[in-house]
Amino acid sequence: MRSPNSPPKVACLQVFPTAPSLFISLHKTEGWDLSEEHEEHLAFLPKVDSTVVAEFGRIAVEFLRRGSNPKIYEGAARKLSVSSNTVQHGVEGLIYLLTESSKLMISELDFQDSVFVLGFPEELNKLLLQLYLDNRKEIRTILSESAPDLPSYHSLEWGLDVQLASRSLRQQIKPSVTIKLHLNQNGDHNTQVLQTDPATLLHLVQQLEQALEEMKTNHCRRVVCSIKRSQFVVFLSNHL
Repeated sequence: MRSPNSPPKVACLQVFPTAPSLFISLHKTEGWDLSEEHEEHLAFLPKVDSTVVAEFGRIAVEFLRRGSNPKIYEGAARKLSVSSNTVQHGVEGLIYLLTESSKLMISELDFQDSVFVLGFPEELNKLLLQLYLDNRKEIRTILSESAPDLPSYHSLEWGLDVQLASRSLRQQIKPSVTIKLHLNQNGDHNTQVLQTDPATLLHLVQQLEQALEEMKTNHCRRVVCSIKRSQFVVFLSNHL
């Protein structure tokens, strides 16, 4: 028999599915947004022969692998009778296009749609697409090696607990959601356990959805483009 001072037995419902099913809708935006500066840099490409664009692409990938070599800019500038800055900007524009596309791992169709808005000839669009398809895996590897080693998502479990009674209150319904977030970092796995009530979780979902909607506004797009441009400049300064 249960002692008079012991708490009553609590009926508890627990569910731990193997796949996450939280009602959080993450809208993935395919493609990338080019700043006016990068569009100006890429505008040089239709003015040169396709073999020159292919060489620029080779230089861009090589620079990502091994770093910058100003002499290559100067040599290409002499052959094309343009300034070395023009060549440098063209290569940097290609680097940005390739790194952003590889970072997002956009599909072949999404890449074509993104390049289409630049108004390039079809032959140039095909050349850029092939350049992306041939090098995206290697570029992602280069980007991953240079990126900060932050925890990455591995899997998620969640459980629903419902407390029906307590020592002080014999009849109550007190639900809580427990989330086990499994992460990868430095080849190791670690787990973060989070617990909240459904009302707070619902508020969090609403705030995330509001933030995602806000990201579609022109103001946020300009801010994101500015941040990406700053990150790209830092990336170039470290690798070129």
